[in-house]
Amino acid sequence: MEPFKGEQQGRYRPRVPRRIPRRIPDALFDALFAALKYHRDRALLAAWVSTGARAEELLTVRQDDADPGQQLISVVRKGSRERQDMPTASDVFVWLRLYQQQAWEVGVPQKSHLPLWWTLRRPWRPLTYHAARAMLLRANALLGANWTLHDLRHTAAYRMARDPQLPLTHVQWVLGYAHLSTTEKDRPRSQLSCRAMERPLPGDGRRGSLGNRPSPAARRHSQA
Repeated sequence: MEPFKGEQQGRYRPRVPRRIPRRIPDALFDALFAALKYHRDRALLAAWVSTGARAEELLTVRQDDADPGQQLISVVRKGSRERQDMPTASDVFVWLRLYQQQAWEVGVPQKSHLPLWWTLRRPWRPLTYHAARAMLLRANALLGANWTLHDLRHTAAYRMARDPQLPLTHVQWVLGYAHLSTTEKDRPRSQLSCRAMERPLPGDGRRGSLGNRPSPAARRHSQA
């Protein structure tokens, strides 16, 4: 019998390699977007891939959390439970407005403190994670794909990280990651190390000017 050796890792228990986060290529994302049937679903998909917010964070926003003028959507972060303004592409608000106009015409509740996302049939109920997942599964079935809601977050992270004008610390703040090394896994492999790209955010350290900006709802309450 061989003598016992103090090894950090078992000989027959190899370490499982870390998987590269899955992202949706641009052409396949266009196909997924085209497979959606309703304006609500298009607005949701565009918002997820634009803001990088987690699925539950975006599904729980209220109607007054969307600010088209500033191109911001205010969400409550999963870990800290703090409210944060997420920069959002302008086309998201185009699809959002189309969805809202269509929903309000059939009687969906319209008040600033109510949820932004609703079911499309009576009785009106706030859209849940499982209902949003079912929406994506239906689109997947048409395409023969298996994309998940979390893949949209990694797709947004990849698009941000490959932008040479956007420091990785900014990407870290938008995604709400606690450590910069977590952000680095989403960057293209051809780019420099995250330590070479690490630069402080303008304004208040890593938070930057957006971190000090009140949410759209808070601004409207202060003006009232």
